[in-house]
Amino acid sequence: MNITDIIDSGDLELYVYGVLSDEEMEQIADMSQKHPNLKREIIAIENGVRNLAASFSPHISSDLHQKIKNQLEVKETKVVKMKSKSNAASYLGWAAAIALLFLIGYQYQKQTAYQNQIVTIEKEKGKLNEAVTASENKARETKEALDIVRDAKNTVVTLGGQAVAPTSYAKVYWNKETQVVYVDAAGLPEPPDGMVYQVWSLKLSPTLTPTSIGLLENFKSDANKIFAVSNTGDAEAFGITLEPAGGSATPTMEQLYTLGKV
Repeated sequence: MNITDIIDSGDLELYVYGVLSDEEMEQIADMSQKHPNLKREIIAIENGVRNLAASFSPHISSDLHQKIKNQLEVKETKVVKMKSKSNAASYLGWAAAIALLFLIGYQYQKQTAYQNQIVTIEKEKGKLNEAVTASENKARETKEALDIVRDAKNTVVTLGGQAVAPTSYAKVYWNKETQVVYVDAAGLPEPPDGMVYQVWSLKLSPTLTPTSIGLLENFKSDANKIFAVSNTGDAEAFGITLEPAGGSATPTMEQLYTLGKV
């Protein structure tokens, strides 16, 4: 047992109270001579015991002290000699009571430490569960994105950058059997605050007729930048514009970022 274990064990308190076995008393006494830290701990406990004992000592006022003294000095007062009673039992009782208090305090500290450890473990467990859930969600989203890209039944429409953003690009994955449409918007810059990308299905003839098929919302938080939108019917082209949050009834052509024919 090292010095720290001895200090934490509560044996030093029992040593100060003198209630350990002779062998244990001698062992701690020998170790205290070799280890200054242990000696200082014993001295601190002894000081604590003395301070505690002093706090229980009764206080006698000067008036009461004088009255007692006057009574003792009255002449012809018979003094009955009493046999001095050993204080060993009294000291032992005090020592046992103080030892019990220290042990209760020690056990309380240990219990509090264990409870704090449990709370910490529970918090760490909660964070780990959140991390696992987030990882599973990300893995599922990645798999879904790959399934969309790899589906041979999809018609892939490439949307090229327009005047407002020449370097922008996007792709539309259109399954004409199921009418499911996904937009890969990884080639678009993040929209400014208060703005959102809006996807349009376009009929080119006899006149240009745009139909909104969805907004690319939560753009910043979507890691894969693949968005499901509404079915397109008989689209002949697709375009993506930048619109105020909530979308617009008709596309803002000055903010046309990408465009592509089917």
